[in-house]
Amino acid sequence: MPAKLSVNLNAVAMLRNRRDLPWPSVTGLGRIALAAGAHGLTVHPRPDERHTRHADLPEIRALIDDEFPKAEFNIEGYPSEDFLALVEKNQPEQVTLVPDDPAQATSDHGWNFVAQAAFLTPIVKRLKKGGLRVSLFSDADPAGVNAARDTGADRIELYTGPYGSCHSDSAKAAKELERLGKTADAAFAAGLGVNAGHDLTVKNLPALAKRIPALAEVSIGHGLTADALEYGMAGTVGRFLKACGW
Repeated sequence: MPAKLSVNLNAVAMLRNRRDLPWPSVTGLGRIALAAGAHGLTVHPRPDERHTRHADLPEIRALIDDEFPKAEFNIEGYPSEDFLALVEKNQPEQVTLVPDDPAQATSDHGWNFVAQAAFLTPIVKRLKKGGLRVSLFSDADPAGVNAARDTGADRIELYTGPYGSCHSDSAKAAKELERLGKTADAAFAAGLGVNAGHDLTVKNLPALAKRIPALAEVSIGHGLTADALEYGMAGTVGRFLKACGW
């Protein structure tokens, strides 16, 4: 089965937040994405609410529950106590833990699973006890995969930023793709599922899907939202689904 597509709504929320107005509607665009075939919605609520606001989360939860019950809600973020409380209140199907500093513009690296195991393990246990699937943001490094598994996590999400940044250098892209592939191979061998996200596009997705055919999910925001300005949200979701292999 091809990788499922989760549409990250942060870029939509950031555009909305440029004005004190209710448009573009985060839930409205989420509805269009799901109706067009997306398998889920992703948000990354940061402490300053510079894009997704905390108030958006119950609305997205209700949208999925009421209109698209087979879709999944994925909440990403650094696991502060405030974030964990937000997650537990809104009950996503999946939580993706990222090692972000609050001041970061966007996620740009994965966890050091060995060094941060003592921090992550009880958090993963807490979330899984609440019935949530847990994914950990990971660099393309096979050496850390067993330590990720030992935290109790269900999946890793491969940070594909270095691969996505090679849009004009095919040789470098091939090397980055193989690093991602080897990390995924190690994760599968360790019993983990594998997601991927960051700077993925309709151009670089097919090669990723071919190299990692058992990829469970891709979470895409910036590139998808940029394309939606040209092709519309529904048309863009269709293009990305095709790039995933659907």
